[in-house]
Amino acid sequence: MKTFRLPDLGEGLQQAEISEWHVAENDDVAVDQPLLSVETEKAIVEIPSPRSGRIKRLLAKPGDLLSVGATLVEFADGADERRDAGSVVGRLDAEVAPPRARTAPNGTAAPERARGTPAVRALAQRLDVDLAIVTPTGPNETVTAKDVERVARILKEVGPLEMLRGVRRTMARSMAQAHAEVAPVTVNDDADLSAWWGGEQVLMLRLIRAIAAACKVEPALNAWYDNRAMGRRVLETIHLGIAVDTPDGLFVPVLRDIGRRTAGDLREGLERLRRDVRARTIPPEELRGYTFILSNFGTFGGRYANPIVQPPTVAILGAGHVRDEVVAVSGQPAVHPILPLSLTFDHRAVTGGEATRFLSAAIADLQSA
Repeated sequence: MKTFRLPDLGEGLQQAEISEWHVAENDDVAVDQPLLSVETEKAIVEIPSPRSGRIKRLLAKPGDLLSVGATLVEFADGADERRDAGSVVGRLDAEVAPPRARTAPNGTAAPERARGTPAVRALAQRLDVDLAIVTPTGPNETVTAKDVERVARILKEVGPLEMLRGVRRTMARSMAQAHAEVAPVTVNDDADLSAWWGGEQVLMLRLIRAIAAACKVEPALNAWYDNRAMGRRVLETIHLGIAVDTPDGLFVPVLRDIGRRTAGDLREGLERLRRDVRARTIPPEELRGYTFILSNFGTFGGRYANPIVQPPTVAILGAGHVRDEVVAVSGQPAVHPILPLSLTFDHRAVTGGEATRFLSAAIADLQSA
């Protein structure tokens, strides 16, 4: 009997979630026939069969989070193995697969076992409480029965735990990394759009143009920061990450080299990115390598925000909801469309002067005709 394990999917990915099986037990399959789809950090990947033959057992179910090397399928004896199976989709091996990785809800290694007496552990098991999430109040940081009962009451109120998977799991990891590493500072200001405003249709293109113009004035914000070396790399080419909200979570596809592209080319690029994100067909390489991030959260609402800088980038610009506001024009009141802006920068790599000069340059471009 032969087994097929979860292959190395590239890009340094060590885990994948089973999304869907395309075959069932006792099915006959051909070489390269799709076996299943798995969801990695950003993409859905289809895994083909490395051999022809009959499926004896499926060893994972949709929703399972598996490590590379975990056993997926048992084939019945007599199946024909593809000669180069190991070079593309992983090895066929009858050995016992490595165990699934134990991970904490945030995707990190599971914490050390909490300390408690056998009676407390039995109580936790009966009440379905994971001791790892209980704050101990007993001597020497041991968990007591009262600690378990307290957590059980809380869990009953908040309902069942929903594990973060796929894109939301990746988002949680990224936010935790940003919180741990970045020294964030946010500055807010407004842009008066009355010189050209005609609606939301061209706002994204104007924001992109404004970022490119501001990077020319203050290149320090189009940079990567090296946390280990305590140094920064200021970049000439601007690869703009566009924050896209979806029901599955937050995607940040990359619009390449925005400073050298025409408005028409940028518009087509934006539409392609949005279409690929919605269809979950965007290649993983198009979700990496951004040097600056734009979040146009104002399309949903909100005025100002505290956007999160994603390492290794050093800045992100957030655009709020455009509102009509009374402003003074030549000493007289007038109603103009006002765009609130929030710029967060990593103060390890960017000074306050650099950040405010960047924001002023972006506003100047937005306010021009």
